[in-house]
Parts: sequence; structure tokens; C-alpha cells
Amino acid sequence: MSLGQDLAPHLPFLRRYARALTGSQKHGDAYVRQALEAIVAAPQDFPRDVDVRLGLYRTFQRIWASTNDEVRSDADPLDDSNVADARLARITPRSRQALLLTQLEGFTPEDAGYLMLIDAPEVEALVAEAVAEIERQTHADVLIIEDEPIIAMDLETIVRDLGHNVTSVAVTRDEALAQALAQRPGLVLADIQLADDSSGIDAVKDILREFSVPVIFITAFPERLLTGERPEPTFLITKPFQRSTVKAAISQALFFDTTTVPA
Repeated sequence: MSLGQDLAPHLPFLRRYARALTGSQKHGDAYVRQALEAIVAAPQDFPRDVDVRLGLYRTFQRIWASTNDEVRSDADPLDDSNVADARLARITPRSRQALLLTQLEGFTPEDAGYLMLIDAPEVEALVAEAVAEIERQTHADVLIIEDEPIIAMDLETIVRDLGHNVTSVAVTRDEALAQALAQRPGLVLADIQLADDSSGIDAVKDILREFSVPVIFITAFPERLLTGERPEPTFLITKPFQRSTVKAAISQALFFDTTTVPA
């Protein structure tokens, strides 16, 4: 099997990581393209002494680390807002990388240390720093769009444990829009498939036509959304999920949201 074939199954998840790290599909995908171009240009430099997924992320990390300018979200133009700058001044890029690598991408502290060129205890310290700082900075009203009661209850508990408020839980597309208009949320957590066979994606599109709000999608089939062929979600959680994964995604989505002001 060729290197390209080995890498293909991992690319959707690298896109997810890159977008969560940068807060932008545009910027995240640009970094992934640079990483792939580097592999194509010098395949002999691709790490062969580790799992292919680790090698892929290691190449990406090298590209990311070589960039001196911090990448901003498309919604955070430097000339128009100081919100992202204020947050970036409070938390280092490395701590966000450690948080996302371990709690969103599921790498062990040891593997994350390999990717970041540090040791596992330092990774764990960076994760603790990121969680404490981001949770202190961001607070929001959250709309949950989820038709499975147990999952909805679990999400509600996680949201409240983070210090946020759950405005409501919707189980259909129409209900989601109605509840969003009744009490405008600062964040939306949306399942893809809803109770009446309506789409969580369509529900989110309905809401975004009314006002701007950060969105995290939850799905058992992330590769169906992360194809690179059309506009895709910046923040995506895979079912079944760990609580730490949801917490990391919520924190990062709110971190890049200019409408959520630091506490």
C-alpha cells in the first residue's frame, strides 16, 4: 500500500484538528494542504519509525510551528476586534495544541509530546493550563439539538459543569429554530440526524440565516462531513464521545467567538 493510501483515512481528522486549532475552515485546510505538499515534495522525510497517523500529525505540527504569525478566525479581523487578541494574550498556542491533541484527537500525553517535541508531563501541564484559562474566559447560553434523551442529558450536564447555561434542548429542525429565536443562544451543539428524520445541518442553516452563532456538530460519521469538497463545520465531535472531548470543543469554539466576551 502506498503512503498516500495509508494517509487517506486520517486526513478528515487532521482537517478537524487544524480547523479547531485555527478556528477557521479556510486557515485550517491551508495548513493541511501545506503539510501534504511537504510530504509529496520530500516523502523520504516522512517519519517511518512511528504509526502513520503520528507521522502525519508530526508533519502538520512542523508546518504549524514554523509559522510565526498566529492564525486568526475569518470572523476575527484584526482591524475590527480585540477580542481574539485578548484571549490569545491569556493562553499560549502550545497549550491549545496540547488540549486539542489529547482531548479532541485522542492522543496520549506521550504521543502528544512526540508531536510537540516535549515530554508527557509537560503536555499534561499545558492541558491543565488550557482548560483552566479557557473555561474562566468564556461563558454562554447553549442550545442543544439532540433527539436521543440520554445523550442530550449527558451534553446538558457537561455544559452546566463548564459553567454555561442550557437554554433548551430541541429534537427536531423546526423546534430548534423556534427555540433559537425565542432565546438566542451563544453556542449551538447539534446532532446530525434528528427525531423526525430532519437534519441537524438544516436546522443550523435555518438558525444561521437569522443570526451568527458558533456551532459544534456531533455525528457518528465525521468522514461524511470532512470531505474537503464543500463548506464544512469548523468544530466536529465524533460519537461516541468522551466528556473531555466535548469540553475541549466547547472551549475552543467559544474561544474564537468574538461575541462571547472574556469574563
